[in-house]
Amino acid sequence: MPRPFVAYLRVYEPLSVLDAKLASKVAKALEAGPVPRSEVGDRERELWLRSQLGQKLLPGESSDVMTISPAEVPTSEAARVGPGPLVCPLDLRARSAAALVGFLASAPPILQDEALSLSSETVRSRASAVMAELSAGAVHVISTTWTIPLPWFVLVDPAQRRVVLASAQDDPERQVSWRVAMADARRRIARALKVVKRSLGDDGPAKVLADTGRWLEHFHPHSAVELDYGGLVQLLGDKDLLEDTSAADVNAIVDALEADDAEEVALRYETLREFWGELARRERHG
Repeated sequence: MPRPFVAYLRVYEPLSVLDAKLASKVAKALEAGPVPRSEVGDRERELWLRSQLGQKLLPGESSDVMTISPAEVPTSEAARVGPGPLVCPLDLRARSAAALVGFLASAPPILQDEALSLSSETVRSRASAVMAELSAGAVHVISTTWTIPLPWFVLVDPAQRRVVLASAQDDPERQVSWRVAMADARRRIARALKVVKRSLGDDGPAKVLADTGRWLEHFHPHSAVELDYGGLVQLLGDKDLLEDTSAADVNAIVDALEADDAEEVALRYETLREFWGELARRERHG
């Protein structure tokens, strides 16, 4: 069975800055062993399916955590990351609760009635209570299926891309990801938001940038941010992965908007549309 076609934006915080309750839970998880990157998608699917088979509204409590070293995070001279270890709790129960709240906010009542066995008021109350338990006030992971919101690419330096190929397209070790210091990520997103709002207004890409910027503010300034293609790499051949210029294209669009270079914006956007449009077509046609 293929891994879920899910991509991730993660925050890894220094273990030393977590509040006592979360730090204790994470420390125990580290003793048991962090979740390897190659197993994250399958692990999350397993926990979700268990909850559904048990007819539970949300997955049970899980202390699953990922970890990286500060040495694995590129930084500018103005940024600092650490001390290590840097940890990313998967927060699956809280992420599921947040997804439920989003579903209630966007789905029509007839769909809510069909999908939920409890009243929307009860579901909202239970989900909100779970989200309120987050010590940072936000989950450490945001995920998206089948694609990546293009504004996310402004967070990263295109030159810092990590590509790992393998003998098979569905090999769980195969990956594409970027890491960036929190201070650098915040600086990059603030600059992009200013440029995009001036050129395109407050909606669309600007809203994604603003929401992402607010999310990052919940975490310690010496954290690291990771953009990971996750299971999406299963949909792309080695040639596509190696020739993918999405991060460079999005950052070039910001530069072109700042310079009022409409021709460059159109050229780069067309490249992005072709690349990500192909994945969108595969989603629609299964």
